[in-house]
Amino acid sequence: MDKIFYRPKEAAEALGMSRTAVFRFIKSGELRSIKHDGYRLIPAGALDEFARALENKEVA
Repeated sequence: MDKIFYRPKEAAEALGMSRTAVFRFIKSGELRSIKHDGYRLIPAGALDEFARALENKEVA
């Protein structure tokens, strides 16, 4: 079964960027996340959306 949620460190690894960058994108609203029981979680779909948005910025 594929993951549904990623911790920031895992998301950073999947995106090929630093954990600090992931938190910066979360803070700016560019990367969706939720907070549950004190944990920051990033939905798998949010990673896909974020990657597509980055691709579109590069093309424009």
